[in-house]
Amino acid sequence: MEAIRSLLSHVRTTGIAPGHFPGLLHVLIGRTITQMNGEVVSRGVTWRECAALLKNARIDPDLVRSLGQDPADLPPRDREKYWYIALTRFPVGGEAARSSAVAMGPWLSKAGLLVSDLG
Repeated sequence: MEAIRSLLSHVRTTGIAPGHFPGLLHVLIGRTITQMNGEVVSRGVTWRECAALLKNARIDPDLVRSLGQDPADLPPRDREKYWYIALTRFPVGGEAARSSAVAMGPWLSKAGLLVSDLG
């Protein structure tokens, strides 16, 4: 789980998330992530775990706009609930999220991570 926290921190500091936030969610929730040496980082997290990770990493809440949502429609005080509701309203397994995840593939490789079944 520490590698995922590091990945989210890296995402926040490098600014990759605004363009590929749907893909990031697709990867975190639905794919196996491994390091280049083959060590498994994650086999996918639950929506609740993902919401907690996004909250703790202090990911910009305005990124929900890239999911087609308005931040004003989400609970403003409880960030974990905010992210959880945003995740439940977005088709994380949909084609748009998958396409975004595929586009993130080279960036993830540069970060030393491999993602299963991205094609």
